[in-house]
Order: sequence, then structure tokens, then C-alpha cells
Amino acid sequence: MTGPHLQWWLDAKFGMFIHWGAYSQLARGEWVMNRERWPIEEYEPLARAWRPDRHDPREWVAMAQDAGMKYLVCTSKHHDGFCLFGSELTDYNSVATMGRDLMAELADACHEAGLRFGFYYSLKDWHHPDYECGHRGDAAGHERFLEYTRGQVRELCSNYGKLDILWYDGGGLYDGEGWQAHEMNAMARELQPEIVINNRSRVPEDHDTPEQHVAVSAPGRPWETCMTMNGSWGWHAGDDRWKSTKDLIATLVGIASLGGNLLLNVGPRGDGGFPEESIIRLREIGGWLRLHGEAIYGTHRGPFEWGCFGMPTVKGGSVYLCIDKWVGQEMVVGMVKTPVRSASLLSTGEALEFEQRDDRLWIRGLPDRSYADPYATVVKLELDGEPEAYSRWL
Repeated sequence: MTGPHLQWWLDAKFGMFIHWGAYSQLARGEWVMNRERWPIEEYEPLARAWRPDRHDPREWVAMAQDAGMKYLVCTSKHHDGFCLFGSELTDYNSVATMGRDLMAELADACHEAGLRFGFYYSLKDWHHPDYECGHRGDAAGHERFLEYTRGQVRELCSNYGKLDILWYDGGGLYDGEGWQAHEMNAMARELQPEIVINNRSRVPEDHDTPEQHVAVSAPGRPWETCMTMNGSWGWHAGDDRWKSTKDLIATLVGIASLGGNLLLNVGPRGDGGFPEESIIRLREIGGWLRLHGEAIYGTHRGPFEWGCFGMPTVKGGSVYLCIDKWVGQEMVVGMVKTPVRSASLLSTGEALEFEQRDDRLWIRGLPDRSYADPYATVVKLELDGEPEAYSRWL
């Protein structure tokens, strides 16, 4: 379902995912209730006692924008069933337990700052007594659970102003018909006509969502890789498998080159503060994007393959050669068929010498020092027309 409502999202390229909930205070990831087999009667008091006193939604929004992210998606309810919003369908929510609608606070902060905002909503629910009824053949119980689910989606689409994204998860127990997903999503679009909806209610909707890996969808089909900075979605104090900033920038560039979006996750601590390791990486990515964001935002998949230097991105008649591998002060690009009008360093505008002959393009005068930092050099090519590539070599 591509259309004008999706164009801002296609151009945005980079968003922040936030996995946060009562499980965060245990500091062992968002699946802790399931993996450690917490019974509801033990987990529920923990959830009701949660008090994230450090939480400052405006600080979250500022860090997302400083990192160059154009939208934010946060867990309104994860698989544990505890709602971070004020639902009239259950008292297992943050308004009832702590007098705070955590999602209203975050939505208001995003709206104030002009940051696009969306809700993650888990269809899976370990707390609801009717969640597995359909799986057990209990039609009446299944309908009760569907009414609950539809009702909460209605609340999320009705009570928080403009909602840009509805990001489902946890739909694996039933297919699209079992979720009555077409009807549920039609209701969401009636309430929020410009909303972007992912494919995890088991029907295609607007875009695909490969998780923790890059997977290009069929031509013309939008896609978004969601990925963690370490190995965990929710806060896990013992997970020190942090990706380097260079690797994260390389992932962003590679995804943009292939025509997708990156939704990069932060798992705040139980008190609501971001881990320092996440803050450092967000700050460094933002610094790179302030110099080179033109090579990311608004780009689309072009006809060019990867080069010995790294990955190219394309926007209109411009090609951006995002260099992350040492190639010396002269580089050779063997893919550009369209005549090149100019070559320059994107960060400074400094012109570079180039020579285009047959199916090879030489670019000379690259600065040595730029290779000291990850992706410190992006070469911008202005082409004389629509980008075309020579036939690929097999």
C-alpha cells in the first residue's frame, strides 16, 4: 500500500526504536518474564510497583534529533502486557499504577519538537487470560481478546494526537484472518488517515520489517531494518556486545544504498535514563550526519553496486560515494555510465580532480587525514542526467 502518506517515511531513512517497560527494572531484557518463567502473580506486583523517576521524554526526543533521527517509535505495550498508556480496558497500565501516562508524555514531547512519532504495540500478551484462546479452539475467548486488542489500538489512534506510525509485533500465534487485521487496520487508518503501518499484524500493509539483519524487499516494496546497538532490545545490564559507531554508520549507509530505512534501538534503564553506551553512539552518529546527511536523507536505491571504497547512495542526479575502506588518495569507480559534471568532498564542498574514461572513473586528491575516522569522507558526484550504470560483471 504505497502512496503519498508514505513519502515522508521513505525520505526519513533513520529512526529511533525504544524498548522500555516494567521489565527494564530487572535489567535482563524484555523477554525476562518468559525466559525465567515468571508467573503472572509474581510479575504483576513488580510491574505495578515500577516507578521510572529518571524518565524525561524531552531528553529522549532531543537525543533522537541530535542523532539525526527523523522519527521515534516506542513500546506502548510489550509482550508482558503492561501498558505504558492509560487504557480504559485494563488497570494494568501506568496511569493506574503511577498516575502517569508515559506515552502521552512522550507523544507531547515529540509533537512539541516536530519529531514524527509512532507506537509499537505487541499483539502477543502473556498477561491477558484470553490470549491463547483462539489457539485452543475457544472462539468466545478469542473474540474477547480481539475486542481487547482492537479497543487498545483504537485508544492509541484516538487519544494521543497525530500518530505517524503503528508498529505491530508479536503476531505469530495467529494469521491475518485470526487477528482480523484488515478490519483493525482499516479502523486505524480511519482514525489516522496518514498513518504508516508495518507488516507484523500478518498482513502486508505499508512495509516489511527485517529484524537484526538487512533484507531487501521486492522492487517497489518499502522495508525497514530494526536493529539493536548491542544484542538486546530491552535494557540488559550484562550485555556488553556493543556495535562500534563505525559499524552502525556502515549499516545505515548500506541500508540507504539498498533503498531501506534503519530503525535503531535504545533500551532505556528501568529509571528511564539512556545507557551511556547508547548516548555516545547516538552523539557520534549525529556528528557524522550533520556533515553527511545529504548522502542519506531522501536517497533511493540506485543502479550502482558496492565499490572497493564502500557503498554509494543516490538522490536525483547526485551520487554519494561513502568511503569506509582505505583506497588511497586516488580512487577508481567502475560503475558510472552517465557523464560526470563534478566531484567534490561533501563535508567541505572542495572540488576534486576526476577523469572519466570508458567504464572507469578516477577521482584524485582525496585527503589522507579523512581516513582516520569512520566514513569521514563522502565524495559527491554531480551527473549530467539520470544515473545509469554499466552492465554488471558476474
